[in-house]
Amino acid sequence: MRRGDFHGEETLVLENEHLIVEALAAAGPRIVRVQLAGSSENVLGDVADVGWDTPWGEYHLRGGHRLWCAPENPPLTFRPTRANCSCPNAAHGVRLERLEPQSGLRKSMDIELATNAAVVTIMHCIRNEGKESVELAPWPITILPMGGVAILPQQKGPLGENEYLPNRALVLWPYSSIGDSRLELGDELFSFAPSSRRLRSRSVISTVTGWAAYLRAGVLFCKRIDPLVESAHVDMGSNIEVYCDDRVLELETQAPLSRLEPGTEAEHEERWELHQVGDVESSAESLSALVAELGLV
Repeated sequence: MRRGDFHGEETLVLENEHLIVEALAAAGPRIVRVQLAGSSENVLGDVADVGWDTPWGEYHLRGGHRLWCAPENPPLTFRPTRANCSCPNAAHGVRLERLEPQSGLRKSMDIELATNAAVVTIMHCIRNEGKESVELAPWPITILPMGGVAILPQQKGPLGENEYLPNRALVLWPYSSIGDSRLELGDELFSFAPSSRRLRSRSVISTVTGWAAYLRAGVLFCKRIDPLVESAHVDMGSNIEVYCDDRVLELETQAPLSRLEPGTEAEHEERWELHQVGDVESSAESLSALVAELGLV
């Protein structure tokens, strides 16, 4: 592991013959760069210029991948992440962790690179070190750059033997529109192509397939989770979310909701896979063919 730099902030760089992963050393926990070996292209979004004032100081969005708490609660979630991040070495990667003194929550990420493929496993953990119980869910959020298309798989058959029960859900926010031209609804896939339109949108699905992806510049970035559909989730039961504005697209997953007593913790694992796929059209037919070719279904 070596040291690097992200807009003047020190980073830790994990790398092998397939992949480079870079995380902030003194803020976060946050991953700020992911690159395929031999490429200078950052798969993650960079918004180092974006920030806003909070009662606790300025919050810097930075970009990349962060660990949030669901449900959204600005007094709890929008706290500056500049200080007190420690980075002990893990067995095959690195652990990033930080205690938020205002909330008593200790957030950590264990990041591990696979040895034989462009794959990263990230275990997210939130531990309650406060004096009161708190109800929350780990909510990893990945900022991705413009110019691509998000792919959200759909369950086609029944969830069990009873074909008369629902098998999928779509949730929209007050600022979302079912007629948003960036969102395409299909029987096999939902897709969302971000643009520079000054219009926010958030769409959410509850899926048993356990993955979502983003295709850009010939690279498919795929997140996999254990969907745990029988457990309670926030946001009307959703476990995968997409947010978009005129700067970024966020690809998000959520763990089930937990009541954390003091001294207890909740974990949520994501597995990232990067595939070099070349030029692929963003049509529903081309995306479905790509998904089938990679065996993502």
